[in-house]
Amino acid sequence: MFTLSMQATVIRRVTGRQRIVRALALLAVPAVLAAGCGDGGDSTTANPTGQVRYYGTDGNMSNTFGDLFKDAPGAINGMTGTTPLTPLGVDFVAKLREVDPKLRDYNYAGESYDAVVISALAAEVAGTTEPAAVAAQINAVTSGGSRCESPAQCLNLIHQGRDIAYRGVSQLAGFTDAGEPAAGSYGTLYFGKNNTIEDGRTEYVPAGDVAGASTKAAPKPGDRKPGQLVIGGLLPQTGSLALMGPPMFAGAELGILDVNAAGGILDSPVKWIPGDDGTSEAVAKKTTQRLIDEGAHVIIGAGASGISTAVLPLAVQAGVILFSPCNTAASLTTAADNGLYFRTAPADGLQAKALTDILMRDGARRVFIVARDDAYGQGLDEGVTSSLHLAGVADVKSFRYNVDKPSFSGLGAQVKEFRADAVLLVGFEESADAIKDIAAAGITVRG
Repeated sequence: MFTLSMQATVIRRVTGRQRIVRALALLAVPAVLAAGCGDGGDSTTANPTGQVRYYGTDGNMSNTFGDLFKDAPGAINGMTGTTPLTPLGVDFVAKLREVDPKLRDYNYAGESYDAVVISALAAEVAGTTEPAAVAAQINAVTSGGSRCESPAQCLNLIHQGRDIAYRGVSQLAGFTDAGEPAAGSYGTLYFGKNNTIEDGRTEYVPAGDVAGASTKAAPKPGDRKPGQLVIGGLLPQTGSLALMGPPMFAGAELGILDVNAAGGILDSPVKWIPGDDGTSEAVAKKTTQRLIDEGAHVIIGAGASGISTAVLPLAVQAGVILFSPCNTAASLTTAADNGLYFRTAPADGLQAKALTDILMRDGARRVFIVARDDAYGQGLDEGVTSSLHLAGVADVKSFRYNVDKPSFSGLGAQVKEFRADAVLLVGFEESADAIKDIAAAGITVRG
């Protein structure tokens, strides 16, 4: 059972040397809570330095986000955050960079790769490209059978008539009955003085419960019907999440390449149709309809949880699978999906606990949360607030903003009045504007 309050493996990745160094660490949560518990202290003396430390989430913890501060060296020095992330092997990273030589970040690359591979393996087991039949096999190919770690290895087992349990790049456990990981891995990332991620400090901590994986038997496949599986992409090329798009596209495209190199699915190579979700409901709906019209059986996406929520009814009506590599909103666990929605990223309930652990370790006492007013932002805002209160941090304030027209006017004044010592940013590219408004109010960063 993986929890954040027990002994866990912490892995530091040193990408400069192209190697992974593993170290065992004890997350001493009881000690941390003892150091951070209390009623918030005397608000009149809280944070007398006027400095804050920034914290981020999976939507803004990337080198491409740091690029937004080219004219402000050290503006986010010390910013710490979490993202669903697993240690990526040297070979996998090299293959990603063959797909996209300009790649600088790897967030959700493994999850995107696995979403493609799992979909393909499920189609091979189902013996058809019919989406409902493929969907019925997705949970099953991740648990309960012989472990396999590559498309070639898994397809070989399937062709032998054996059940499989795919453990790819991002998976620590099989899927739950709801079609999402029972356990995952979070990376804790740190920005340095040059506003870039310090890779040597990245830590990986498992979270969740492997016992939650589905034990339901999949329906027996019907007669094999050879055909070409078509997978479409609904990932952020434009919009406020576009800075996180390149590793998702690279991961998905690498998955297609590896599956086809292993012989393809149902006697044919898998067809890939890329598409942009625009981090916009209007753009995403248009792209979704285009992919459906072009014969996609599976759509990989969308990027933002709110966008997937908006396009899911279209997918369900058309009877196609929507499989996101990066949706984390807890509300999607129980969405009305007719069994057609899946994700390889763990839900935000786990990330909220991971963020709380970081805040408590740093001794945060007055936490100001700046969050998108959508399914993603609301879920993490509420989850972190609840976890902090349980940990004894009483002083938590939230500022939610319109995702279509973000405005941070006066935000810095509110942070100053609250005497925050920690600011958690639950957002995408627009989080940079929030930080700039806080800085304009005379609040400096505590590295």
